[in-house]
Amino acid sequence: MKALDALWEAVVDGDEHHATDVVLAAAEEHGHEHVLLDVIGGVQQRVGREWAANRISVAQEHAITAINERAVTALTLTRPRQKPVHGRVTVACVDGEWHALPARLLAEVLSLRGFAVDYLGAQVPTPHLITYLHRTGPDVVALSSSIATRLPSAHATMTACQAAGVPVMVGGAAFGVDGDYARRFGANAWAANARSAADMLVSRSLPLPSTPHQPIDHLPHLADQEYTLVKRTANDLVRSVYRGLADRVPAMRSYDDEQRQRTAEDLAHIVEFLSTALYLDDDGLFRGFLSWTSEVLTARGVPAQVLPPALELLSAQLRDFPRAQRMLGAAAWNVAV
Repeated sequence: MKALDALWEAVVDGDEHHATDVVLAAAEEHGHEHVLLDVIGGVQQRVGREWAANRISVAQEHAITAINERAVTALTLTRPRQKPVHGRVTVACVDGEWHALPARLLAEVLSLRGFAVDYLGAQVPTPHLITYLHRTGPDVVALSSSIATRLPSAHATMTACQAAGVPVMVGGAAFGVDGDYARRFGANAWAANARSAADMLVSRSLPLPSTPHQPIDHLPHLADQEYTLVKRTANDLVRSVYRGLADRVPAMRSYDDEQRQRTAEDLAHIVEFLSTALYLDDDGLFRGFLSWTSEVLTARGVPAQVLPPALELLSAQLRDFPRAQRMLGAAAWNVAV
């Protein structure tokens, strides 16, 4: 796609003026919604792939996203003004979710489709969101989350919104490619992307049918407290595993400060995904994360063989946790093969 490639070149060069020119010209030719979802959205998807392949840094990722945010603002200022003809939708990221651009793209598309939209941005604490819903009375709240580790917070937020009488639509990579976690948590609706979300909201003629809210304790496996205890002791687990790993992997003794920091961050992510998998009782979530991590480490030039000993050390720390043992054992075998 010509516009997507042109925008990619502009954002990689850090040229926000050219990026804005690209999206405005493309909007004139193809329309605002196409540019928002297929051009800017397409570039953001490429950002994720390029970062995972170690072809761009975290700083570059942030810079590109910031330029795309400003390009979205330029599109917003040039779109035709229209009176809302549908309902009112509140769009927000769940607490702890900093990836706000997908939610903003949805908010912009809904505005183009004739909805009154309140866009609250990244990391919205649940109590503040509920207060806002009581004050504004939207027909639907659309919650976005990109990272699976935010799912426990997403579940709590969905439950609170439904208890307040507001139907919940969810979207984002955190909820799985087929929305399985959305259904498991009792969402009123799940959408695979912003276009399908807008189509669904338009076709359903708001409001969406409300359903009884799903209590947090409807996940019976949480009674064993494994999720709570792993979550609570995460920092201690990371420190213990790091010390043990340094003894098992001699090369770590020559790591510089940045390498040590990145190793600690990787271990923290492993523990965080394990706790999320325990919340969901979903072995596949943890296995999938470890497979992705292995690919990312390989792209960085770090041998993926460091993962099995890290998982063994973590398993030793959690020897009295049967579900954690099951997940760690399966993941270690999967990574090893």
